[in-house]
Formats: sequence, structure tokens, C-alpha cells
Amino acid sequence: MSVDFRSDPSESAEGKGIAHRAWDAYARGVRRATEPVFDPVAMAWGRKLTEELMGFWFMWHVCGGFEGLQRFGMHKSTIWRKVKKFRMVLGVHPDEFKLDGVTIDVEKLWDTLAGQVPPMTPSPKQK
Repeated sequence: MSVDFRSDPSESAEGKGIAHRAWDAYARGVRRATEPVFDPVAMAWGRKLTEELMGFWFMWHVCGGFEGLQRFGMHKSTIWRKVKKFRMVLGVHPDEFKLDGVTIDVEKLWDTLAGQVPPMTPSPKQK
């Protein structure tokens, strides 16, 4: 049986709002300089692309690269396509990309997840 977190109390959809406040402070400064330049379509496309590429970069490192993503269930042609897009947009392979201010401690992440995620119980069909 899976846990339903919808009934857990939360201050808001933003949780405590830590990331939201940090982003707002940064965005206010950037918005003043860029708002007249970017139209809404370009901004929407940029948000989607950023989310996709940063998610792929994170998963690349968390899963251990190409073979890890395959073990995770991603098809190799999808991985190649995402690597190509990443290189086209950011100019570097996701394995070599560094994002200032962000570090991924893979060992600590997996240890933490192992302690937080309850073990899966087999469904009646799997018994």
C-alpha cells in the first residue's frame, strides 16, 4: 500500500518557501534587465528546456551515466538524443557539465533515500 501525502499538513504548496524566496530574490534582479527582451513564448520554451536539461543532468549523475540510465529504464536512443540536445544547448557533455552552486553527493543521496523510502512489498501477483 502506498503512502498518501496529500493529507499531511504543509504550510503551502511551496512547503516552507525557502526555494521560492531565493528564486524571487534572484529573479527580481534578472527581470529588470531581461524583461523587455524576452517574449512570453521564448520564456515558456526556455523554462521547459531548462527543466528537461537540468533533470537529465541530475539523473545522469545520480544513476551513474549512460549505463546507469539504461539500468534505470531509459532507452539508449533516448539517452543519445538527450546527450545531443544537452551538448547543443550547453556546449558540453552532461558528464563534464558543472553548475556553480550545485553539487551532487551521490553516495549521501542514495543513503538518504534508502533510509526514507520504505521497502517495496510484493504485490499479490508477485508472490
